[in-house]
Amino acid sequence: MSYSGLKDFVQLLEQKNELVRISHRVDTVLEIAEITDRISKSPGGGKALLFENNGTAFPLLINAFGSETRICLALGQGTLDQTSTELEELFKQLAGPAGNLLDKLRLLPLLSKIASWMPKHRSGRGKCQEVVMEHPDLTKLPVLTCWPADGGPFITLPGVITRDPETGIRNVGMYRMQVLGPDSTGMHWHKHKTGARHYQGYKKLGKRMPVSIVLGGDPAYTYAATAPLPDQIDEYLLAGFLRKRKVELVKCLTNDLEVPEDADIVLEGYVDPAEELVWEGPFGDHTGFYSLADWYPRFHLTCITHRKGAVYPATIVGIPPQEDAYIGLATEKIFLVPMKMTLVPELMDLYLPPQGVAHNLTLARIEKNYAGQAVKTMNALWGAGQMMFNKIMVVTDQDNPWENIGAFVKKISEKIDLQQDIVFSTGPMDVLDHSSTRFAFGSKMGIDATFKFEEEMDPDFKQKPIPDPDDFAELKREIPVIENVQTALLNMGISALVLGINKSPDFRMANLAKLLLKSVSVRRLKFVILVDAALPLDNLEAVVWYVTGNLDPRRDCIVHPPLESGQASLLVVDGTRKTAAADGFGRDWPNPVLAAAETIQLVDSKWVDYGLGEFIASPSLFYEALKRGNGAVSE
Repeated sequence: MSYSGLKDFVQLLEQKNELVRISHRVDTVLEIAEITDRISKSPGGGKALLFENNGTAFPLLINAFGSETRICLALGQGTLDQTSTELEELFKQLAGPAGNLLDKLRLLPLLSKIASWMPKHRSGRGKCQEVVMEHPDLTKLPVLTCWPADGGPFITLPGVITRDPETGIRNVGMYRMQVLGPDSTGMHWHKHKTGARHYQGYKKLGKRMPVSIVLGGDPAYTYAATAPLPDQIDEYLLAGFLRKRKVELVKCLTNDLEVPEDADIVLEGYVDPAEELVWEGPFGDHTGFYSLADWYPRFHLTCITHRKGAVYPATIVGIPPQEDAYIGLATEKIFLVPMKMTLVPELMDLYLPPQGVAHNLTLARIEKNYAGQAVKTMNALWGAGQMMFNKIMVVTDQDNPWENIGAFVKKISEKIDLQQDIVFSTGPMDVLDHSSTRFAFGSKMGIDATFKFEEEMDPDFKQKPIPDPDDFAELKREIPVIENVQTALLNMGISALVLGINKSPDFRMANLAKLLLKSVSVRRLKFVILVDAALPLDNLEAVVWYVTGNLDPRRDCIVHPPLESGQASLLVVDGTRKTAAADGFGRDWPNPVLAAAETIQLVDSKWVDYGLGEFIASPSLFYEALKRGNGAVSE
């Protein structure tokens, strides 16, 4: 199924009771983001929201991908498994034998089908060019300021089109764009991204770099811009496959790039590599923490065109779950088959929990046939495109392992021999990772939770009995730095304790570890997880988000072997905020992404006017105690 612009998609969402129109006047500065944060964190992702009265001529659509139902509708699929099945069949046909003339002739219909998905240039102007803004001005668009410490308003759902200056191959990527003025933005492409590589190519050639930005159109265009495709694969070919209709492209008016003719809004311009970089950020990011300001190229706007009745698309990111979790779910399903058939044939399933914010936590299920296969899988995945940013990878061979995540964690906790089954590696990290000791470079941890062949087993390994939760009743008194003790995992049959601690400036983790290791009860545990006492420990999903975001595995995950009979090997995980005083941490540590008190009060007071049904309290209130100061940098 294909859509000719966002208006088509809005109509379908409304027919499916998946959209709420908000006609009450709202502000693009903080208010829309706070409303959306409440809705997107409601069960099932809430509804898509269309803000029709936002102070501009363009209605704003947000949370459009924010449920499994809506991401399927966006991609024209009945289920996400449908896309995966179609891809698998396609790969099998292409990879099958074609040795004789008859076999080759049988491929012709398939090749014809693939050709029908290839993007196609058409002459003349497209719907996206029905209106040419006489004086291009970004302030005419409802660009959101999402969070109180953001550097300004950001375009959050753009398809940024560039071309390799040497090969001419097109790339469509999604990079946030901070509006710096009516005719310029920052261009936040990371060093690892294709857009940044193109930029370096133009810089070497001493040429100005044409850039165009697509907003809206068929939702498949937006999804394709997020997809982890190889450089040589055109994102608009993927969009054509998903919508079962080729993307028709028209030439821009002020540069030589091409854009989908049925896009809603197009921003045309250029980046000059000879110019000085601009200070961009901070930005409340998908990690749930602010990404801090840094130097990035400046995009110069030369033209804005749009279709009549254009809709402006936006998203917000922050503490999970948010809309991007469902985009990630689609990526898991769609790209499982290519990874399995080209890189990791034993791979059966892949799951990136929303609390792991894409890169921090990956669960992989394999069909295991030989010793060492789990570690082989880790290394293969860490070398596969954006999987290089993964921080913690758990490999299992259980059937349907994460349908019941509690049962899954219980099983792997029983299987793991901490002395044998944990692997550390080092490599590139996401630029947005704030916890690595060095910028964009740090450690990774692999956990082999598979059934073990004899060659992999320690004959002396035995699962120890799980301590009684009551055994830890006196731990706070014995170790005063511990303020909270959470035994919920023990009650689930998982040998793990979560401790909320208060790190004063003279705190030293080594001293706490010594005290913990002296405790008879603690030494019978398998895992101790340390977090800041301000984190509410009764929400284990929040604990997963906080811990995986705050650790550099080799630095913060220490296995202590048993010293006496009856003890277990103990993994102590430091998931706390790091500081220079207590930890010798040399980088700025960001604050979590939270709404300001005055914004929360404003939305509370206007909730009935929005027409959104039963009142939903601000999710930011849950995490308020984690903030240190009001800026992006934790004080």
